[in-house]
Amino acid sequence: MSAGLVTAGETMGLVVQGAPGSLRNGEPMTFGMGGSESNVAIGVRRLGLPATWIGRVGADPPGELILRELRAEQVQAITVADPSPTGLMVRWRPSGAHGRVTYYRRHSAGSHLSAEDIPADLVRDAAVLHVTGITLALGPGPAAAIAHAVDVARAGGVTVSFDLNYRSALWSPEEAAPALEAAVRRADVVFAGETEAEIITRTADPLQAALALEALGPAQVIIKRGADGCLARIGGVTLEQPAPVVTVVDTVGAGDACVAGYLAELMSGAEPALRLRTAAAAGAFAVTVSGDWEGMPDRRSLALLEASEPVSR
Repeated sequence: MSAGLVTAGETMGLVVQGAPGSLRNGEPMTFGMGGSESNVAIGVRRLGLPATWIGRVGADPPGELILRELRAEQVQAITVADPSPTGLMVRWRPSGAHGRVTYYRRHSAGSHLSAEDIPADLVRDAAVLHVTGITLALGPGPAAAIAHAVDVARAGGVTVSFDLNYRSALWSPEEAAPALEAAVRRADVVFAGETEAEIITRTADPLQAALALEALGPAQVIIKRGADGCLARIGGVTLEQPAPVVTVVDTVGAGDACVAGYLAELMSGAEPALRLRTAAAAGAFAVTVSGDWEGMPDRRSLALLEASEPVSR
């Protein structure tokens, strides 16, 4: 199997409050895993393309869970066993309409990712290298790992995909802006939410933000707009794609599903309009299911959004 998509970053154990309310009432918690890069890898694999994730995990139950889930999803995992524990994130649900995430990743296994962990041959054989701003914010080692992977990809003619994926818990907008802008300049495909794009472009208008990002160098810029779908500049042409209307259960992971849908179609040789349709449909499908990656659709699932009946017989 060829490398297809190659991505690198931190995947963490995920503790989720099972029902909204105060923890004083003893709500149950569930345990799983999540990470933007591995989410995208799972999404791409479910859509029929090969995917590889590179990262570090601890020799602990969360690390074992991560590797087991990735194997189950047929994502190739290239990992280093780190003496530090696997990072954790906890998703609290104080009410049905509000949630917040707390990260426990200081000195975690994933934060020790280094350039030496990136197999150059694997990156050179990839169709797409996908990286995110999250890893850039984890520290000098992870940032160097991403820089090295991008160097190898660019030298080998591999398409570089970059998702800004700004996390306020990791750095301020002022700290993030120069690093994110530098990464955009070295990418072929760029994804950004509207507020993320504003960190660099200083405009809240999605078209103006896309044009500003395009001016930095990437030939493909996709602005993720949630329930409003996405807007893109591809090859100098502006395209807009509305999102299917669905009942929202959990918005977590929708952006990663959108990225996975777009990149899967890009690697399949699809035209820009189909890339965006699949991206919007994948994002919409993901929000109908609770979880970071559990709602990533396969090809058959995407067709359900167009079905006239809720049950396929």
